[in-house]
Amino acid sequence: MSGSSAGTVAAVDLGATSGRVILGHVDGRAGTLALDHVARFPNGPVRLASGLHWDFTGLTRDLNAGLAEAFRRAPSAASIGVDSWAVDYGLLRGGRLLGEPFHYRDERNDRGVEAVHAAVPFDELYRRNGLQFLPFNTLYQLAAERESGWLGVADSLLLVPDLVGFQLTGARLAERTNASTTGLVGIASGEWDDELIERLGLPASVFAPLVSPGEPFGPLRTAVAAELGAPSGIEVVAVGSHDTASAVVAVPMRAESAAYISCGTWGLVGVELEQPVTTDAARDANFTNERGVDGRVRFLHNVMGLWLLSESVRWWERDGDRIDLSELLAAAASVTAPVAVFDADDPRFLAPGDLPGRIAEWCAERGVAAPANRAEFARSIIESLAEAFAGAVRTASVLSGVDVETIHVVGGGALNELLCRRTADRAGIPVLAGPVEATAIGNVLVQARAQGFVDGDLEALRALVAQAFAPRRYEPVGR
Repeated sequence: MSGSSAGTVAAVDLGATSGRVILGHVDGRAGTLALDHVARFPNGPVRLASGLHWDFTGLTRDLNAGLAEAFRRAPSAASIGVDSWAVDYGLLRGGRLLGEPFHYRDERNDRGVEAVHAAVPFDELYRRNGLQFLPFNTLYQLAAERESGWLGVADSLLLVPDLVGFQLTGARLAERTNASTTGLVGIASGEWDDELIERLGLPASVFAPLVSPGEPFGPLRTAVAAELGAPSGIEVVAVGSHDTASAVVAVPMRAESAAYISCGTWGLVGVELEQPVTTDAARDANFTNERGVDGRVRFLHNVMGLWLLSESVRWWERDGDRIDLSELLAAAASVTAPVAVFDADDPRFLAPGDLPGRIAEWCAERGVAAPANRAEFARSIIESLAEAFAGAVRTASVLSGVDVETIHVVGGGALNELLCRRTADRAGIPVLAGPVEATAIGNVLVQARAQGFVDGDLEALRALVAQAFAPRRYEPVGR
């Protein structure tokens, strides 16, 4: 791989529990890639009278402070890229946000599902958009939003990373990888499905023009550039703004023989394809076809992910009891007796609250012995996730025809040795863990390629990742 020059870019990576600003230093000629972690800040839901929301105002404050620090460290940084979780959005009128964006775990989604499926049956939706059923997909949220009346007041709707881009640049655009998670982009056309939007009674005028990863989003507003101490004219570049799209860019895999698990709050398990799979079998298995960088298809299934563990810990700590996660996982690894393996995809685990109690409830309904202590609960969660991951890999292989030889685990889950080891054991194939910061790396690489610091296709970018961040290998031992 060779680029015309070396340089630095700034990646804003917003997750469902935290956000970060990271500088990426890339030299395509030398084949080097390095990250400089500038800022990390908490993110999470806030309960308001109207429901569960994101604190977007606080998030904007924190990410702007992070960007200001990034430009203090690297005043010649060439561009900014923004990625975040999917499906959630903000409504604007006259350039003003009409309220804090709803959180995808808000209870309003159930009535949205009923309204959408009454208008367009799910079988038809799957043929049109290729998306698995998730009750919080944007089209269901918008059906609930329509009932509130706010959708009729808005003149723009922007998904979270596009909303950040608007705050930075004033440009109202929608990046394709994230737009594909709304359920309102045609699987074949890659454009907004105007007919579907009309049938659902949604105002077509609020949806912004689509742009692809690598295209310019726009230069920083003059006032924003001054506030951040950024160079005059610096641009925001569209990246794979759905965090999973950016993470998959940084999976150091051979596309024809590997599966990936982007593991954080959610576990996104799948394979990368050139064409979508919208068969009845794929629909019944609840696999989704989301757009990736360079027109690839992310054929995957959502598993509840490390939310099961983090929310259980939060519940245990609600009375002030502090839990050291590394000690909890060490205790879980020491559990020798069999533990319950529950369905990690059961909808009862979606909402915040007493997840240990719900796990025990699931066990009681099936006559299975529930975990007896926190170590056993943690081990039960790990085993259940590993089984769900292994099952999703097997299903992805059958549905797509990809002969999976290895599984790449990227994101925070790559640090969870027990989870990686047990996933390899249950899948019966090796797991390669890392990089941990795959999302930020993918964000950086798309920007770097747009700036000419590197060139080549995704395989070339992944070769650079593998060289800079060698993964850890886990061989299967046994179930």
